[in-house]
Amino acid sequence: MDSGSIREYMSTDFAIITPDMQVDEASAKLIQKAMLGGPVVNENRELVGWISEQECLQVTIQVVYHNQRVANVRDIMRTDVLTVSLADHPLDLARQMLSPVPHQKPKSYPVLDAQRRVIGVITRRHILKMLVHKLSEMSHPG
Repeated sequence: MDSGSIREYMSTDFAIITPDMQVDEASAKLIQKAMLGGPVVNENRELVGWISEQECLQVTIQVVYHNQRVANVRDIMRTDVLTVSLADHPLDLARQMLSPVPHQKPKSYPVLDAQRRVIGVITRRHILKMLVHKLSEMSHPG
């Protein structure tokens, strides 16, 4: 079964988040783009980390309800980020998303070019959409 390509299913409309951005600003960007998390990039758009809604929620609760300081993305981002390249196979990514090892099954992955610049984000929803599309093609050939 030809499953298409990462480029075909990834989103290129993702939140651009930088390490020095305040967490509330990063949260707003994730909300605006309807993303569960997003890549943290430097000035060359190279990947330096990942921030999720979960980390943003934790910091925002501290600010709103406990009047604690506002953190920068750098303070809470993950730096051990699993990534995808355009050469990766979508079905291999789908299998990785189902891995029994917890740290190997994120919901979203940054897609990097050869220079480690973020060119897109691919999620479980994108992969599921690809599989549903392929099922539809199989049941309605022609």
